[in-house]
Amino acid sequence: MTLRELEDQALRLSANAPRQLINTLMRSLQPKLQPTSKPKGLAASLIRIAKTDTLSPTDQEVKAMLDERLVQKYL
Repeated sequence: MTLRELEDQALRLSANAPRQLINTLMRSLQPKLQPTSKPKGLAASLIRIAKTDTLSPTDQEVKAMLDERLVQKYL
């Protein structure tokens, strides 16, 4: 069946049939709309840089690190 024949038949459908046809077409496109590849280039390298095996420091640990850095800087 050609696209033109399909279009002609779609125009002759009863009241709820066009909506069902649209839903079926949308479902058939769903897997194609989902990204299937992993990030490449700059995005992938930034993800690798940010990834760590350790836990994030607590607020108190960050404050202590900043205080220590200020002491080193000004003494």
